[in-house]
Amino acid sequence: MAGGAFADQGPVRHYEGRVTAFVLVTCFVAAMGGLLFGYDLGITGGVTSMDPFLEKFFPSVYKQMKAGVHENTYCKFDNQILTLFTSSLYIAALVASFFASATTRLLGRKPSMFLGGLFFLVGALLNGFALNIAMLIIGRILLGFGVGYCNQSVPVYLSEMAPAKIRGALNMGFQMMITIGILVANLINYGTAKYRQGWRISLGLGAVPAFLLCLGSLFLGDTPNSLIERGQHEQAKAMLIKIRGTENVDEELQDLIDASEEAKEVHHPWRNITQPKYRPQITFCCFIPFFQQLTGINVIMFYAPVLFKTLGFGSQASLMSAVITGVVNALSTLVSILTVDKFGRRILFLEGGFQMLICQIAVGVMIGLKFGVSGQGSFSKVEADVLLFLICAYVAAYAWSWGPLGWLVPSEICPLEIRSAGQAINVAVNMFFTFIIAQIFLFMLCHMKFGLFFFFAGFVVMMTIFVALLLPETKNVPIEEMHLIWKTHWLWGKIVPLSRMPSPNVGYNRKAINL
Repeated sequence: MAGGAFADQGPVRHYEGRVTAFVLVTCFVAAMGGLLFGYDLGITGGVTSMDPFLEKFFPSVYKQMKAGVHENTYCKFDNQILTLFTSSLYIAALVASFFASATTRLLGRKPSMFLGGLFFLVGALLNGFALNIAMLIIGRILLGFGVGYCNQSVPVYLSEMAPAKIRGALNMGFQMMITIGILVANLINYGTAKYRQGWRISLGLGAVPAFLLCLGSLFLGDTPNSLIERGQHEQAKAMLIKIRGTENVDEELQDLIDASEEAKEVHHPWRNITQPKYRPQITFCCFIPFFQQLTGINVIMFYAPVLFKTLGFGSQASLMSAVITGVVNALSTLVSILTVDKFGRRILFLEGGFQMLICQIAVGVMIGLKFGVSGQGSFSKVEADVLLFLICAYVAAYAWSWGPLGWLVPSEICPLEIRSAGQAINVAVNMFFTFIIAQIFLFMLCHMKFGLFFFFAGFVVMMTIFVALLLPETKNVPIEEMHLIWKTHWLWGKIVPLSRMPSPNVGYNRKAINL
């Protein structure tokens, strides 16, 4: 494996093999777990803006909105009951992520993906056929368990199956599926909004990708790492031969076995992940998902129709604007897939942060000048188009940076002994702050008004500085060699002992890593 994070001055361990059709198909099926997450992200905002849905399950909210209780534009949709419908799923996902961690470690990545799909399938059907609020909430909880299991297992599965030189692109298949799920959900909402029972179609169709994931996972093989972790060395070798397309896998297999043997010495991954030698991993597994949510992206993903309605767009125009941002989201994620293994993670993080900052400040200024503090005003057609362009540019920047990289980097930096625990922390932090933002956004919009966009812009500044100072480049580094990148970092090198010695055929020096 040439080049990459170890640069050109020292050769990196080179494993034989090619990118096989089998590994591409396998990763595509696994990445469908992201389709479930994306579908729910996109479907909720549209459904909660449909009058028949509100009339049936939230009649008091419907009456309040129709009666025009709030004259201030910023406060049109400020209702905690309504936001709880959206946000409750993510508390369930947070709880599920810890159960999923044990399942992923003890039973393998494949069973976790199947369980995630099964939970989501039952939850989507319950929501689609809901007759009362109890069925709706139980369905949301099951959807949350599905999201928790899929978000725990899929990124780890993809990172372990993919060859190092295209690990970034294949892992980002998860984020690509999330964006496709959001886009499909927005299109379905746009098509079903005119029907009285359209909300049932929107919620129930989530069962389709869930069924496909359940079915597909039955035919997937587990990762070599997971098989070795459970003592199945012969099966691991057979899988490695299959996914690398060569019989000569002994060197890579031995590295995986060595990593697994070291991992077995760690009997308490949750306790050990707090040790100084894992300080970089726990830092990024906590702060990357934290900052990912504090970009404010889920304000757009959850509430795009509501937000556009608040800013003066009509009902159909609001849904269509959400579709447009969904298209931009999907296309921009494709840009990231095509560039992440060529240009690296850091440059995408930094460029994305800068672009998001500019767009958020511009949106805040536009809304502030038009609506002021009173919330009275409206956009002209030209102004609305400019606003939509800025929001799309913001979504694009997120979609090729903090969106996919927020799942890729934490899944690839953790050694096997703490990988499940690290991913569980990543998912839990992500779900917790997703819940917080989903629950309080409409309240914050009502009280902070246009200042809300400057609030999120402040976090974008912080997270961009965070990456610039603390994240070394990880592109093209084999996943079991990832521990080497910390030793040459200006901060982590003082904290992390080089516990594993590099192989004799690995050139390793400070200049060999792009920091």
